[in-house]
Amino acid sequence: MKYYVAYGSNLDKKQMAFRCPGARPVGSGFLKDFELIYRGSRTGSYATVRYHEKKFVPVGVWKITKAHEQSLDRYEGYPIFYQKYVVPVAMEDGSTIKGMIYIMRTDATPGRPSESYVDTIYRGYEDFNLDFRYLMESLDLNKRELRLSKR
Repeated sequence: MKYYVAYGSNLDKKQMAFRCPGARPVGSGFLKDFELIYRGSRTGSYATVRYHEKKFVPVGVWKITKAHEQSLDRYEGYPIFYQKYVVPVAMEDGSTIKGMIYIMRTDATPGRPSESYVDTIYRGYEDFNLDFRYLMESLDLNKRELRLSKR
């Protein structure tokens, strides 16, 4: 088993129960020096993270099996759309763990996530008792990026 770090729609426990039956939520924490952003593709716009000094992204951490990882690989479009990395996570209890995370390729451009996609992330923030302020800030940043990209 390994740790999987979720920051987007895979925070939603109902969605993960469907996608990865038996995966166990183990707690929440933060990615230090990252920020939550949204990038587009032919199928829509989705959450990803990028390095940004002095920013934080709240995350939920799951314990997953190899079969769960394979299911997530398919869902995330690995290795073409998202890449996998191992990152440190500062857990709420003060410990630090290392977990697998998916990060979208860097050439993807800003896009507006659908309302239903944001609702799923919102439910995940509720599930993991995360601070909604970070989600709202990411959506405000997305609006600014989209305005700038239209210039």
